[in-house]
Amino acid sequence: MAVTHTNTEQVVAIYKCLCDVNRLRILNLLRLEPQCVCHIEKVLGIGPVRTSQQLAYLRRHEMVEVEIRGTWRVYGLPAKPCRELAANLACLQDCIFEGKIFRDDLARLKKIRSSQCGPQQI
Repeated sequence: MAVTHTNTEQVVAIYKCLCDVNRLRILNLLRLEPQCVCHIEKVLGIGPVRTSQQLAYLRRHEMVEVEIRGTWRVYGLPAKPCRELAANLACLQDCIFEGKIFRDDLARLKKIRSSQCGPQQI
């Protein structure tokens, strides 16, 4: 199958998004279930501005979706990701998300989710 210019642009955009450890960490958290911004921010520990910038970057490139629930913003992976994104997320799950930083993030998320911040039902 020949790669079209549009597919090439999508692949390049996906790889640019994946070339940042904080964006990879966000995708790691979202692969389980949608997350409130406050939970993502606390797990990453990079502050609200940088967290928002990373989420906005992923959103602009259609790698995450956002749902507004009252005053909360809940981010998740796209319901229908493009084929290229789905393939790369599957590969990342097998290859990268086994790393210590990603395991530590999931452990922090579990502790944070038990607190009262964020919407009660995500």
